[in-house]
Amino acid sequence: MSLFSYLLLLFFPFLVAAFATCAVRGYALKRLLDLPNARSSHSVPTPRGGGLGIVAALVLATLQLHGLGLVSSDWLLALAGAVPVAAFGFWDDHGHVPARWRLLAQVAAAGWALYWLGGCGTLRLAGEAYALGGWGLPLGLLFIVWVLNLFNFMDGIDGIAGVETITVGLTVAALIGLDPAPVLPGSAEVAAALAAAAGGFLLWNWPPAKIFMGDVGSGFVGFLLGVLALRTAATGGPSLAVWLIALGVFFVDASFTLLRRMADGQRWYEAHRSHAYQHAAQRYGHRPVTLAVLAINLFWLGPLAWAAARWPALEWAWLGVAYAPLLALALRFGAGLSHGTR
Repeated sequence: MSLFSYLLLLFFPFLVAAFATCAVRGYALKRLLDLPNARSSHSVPTPRGGGLGIVAALVLATLQLHGLGLVSSDWLLALAGAVPVAAFGFWDDHGHVPARWRLLAQVAAAGWALYWLGGCGTLRLAGEAYALGGWGLPLGLLFIVWVLNLFNFMDGIDGIAGVETITVGLTVAALIGLDPAPVLPGSAEVAAALAAAAGGFLLWNWPPAKIFMGDVGSGFVGFLLGVLALRTAATGGPSLAVWLIALGVFFVDASFTLLRRMADGQRWYEAHRSHAYQHAAQRYGHRPVTLAVLAINLFWLGPLAWAAARWPALEWAWLGVAYAPLLALALRFGAGLSHGTR
């Protein structure tokens, strides 16, 4: 496929997401208005559920890629697990869905995806392939569900989830294209299409946001990235460590915040605004923090992800280098503390 054809293919999900998000906004202004409260990071009533535009764009894009022979039937069915996740998220955007039902739907969708991926029997780390045996299924389920939920946790200020999706998607797509090892077809195309769809949504979510992504979008995006990571890590593309580097901002902030809240005896399962990025946004505003995440991804995590892919034997060293300043920032901005830092 020529570069022009590839770019034209990506322009389709971008346009679909942009127009679909606009259409959803008209509905959301009447039915899905997010009113500010003590746990919000916004001060103006704003509609949510705009991630439905990303869902529409990706569904159409993957069907198009399947028709062109770039996405196999098994890969298409694995990706289809994201649709019920989005449906439950859209339901939750309308009103509270009990956590146990959301978790059950997420685990079931992850199990469906792993079935069509052929399980999670092997993962590559530090240049070596490891057989997981009976641990493959529970570890695969845990990974997908965690990535799904960390996107939900981190989608709390204008533009941040869209920027993360674009940069991670394009980074992974580029690394797959540069990797001479055999990779199952369709991984790079789906990653790039997801980034393009997030770009169309971001036109409406850039600070000050006209609509929020909502659970329908954050769960859908997180699920797809988790499934993509396991697929490439087992088939010669970017390994799990490369994905952990590319997703570093979200992984470190969400994980550190959760662990600190649990250690402090807080009700960690309740909604809050104590992530590092939320404390930073309260101090500096949404736009500077989102731009900072963009800069970190482009100029720090992206090059380190490339280095880890280029020299896989040193993956853990690259991961440590990538995470050290992110952990310092989490501490600096009081991740997990209700009051943040002064």
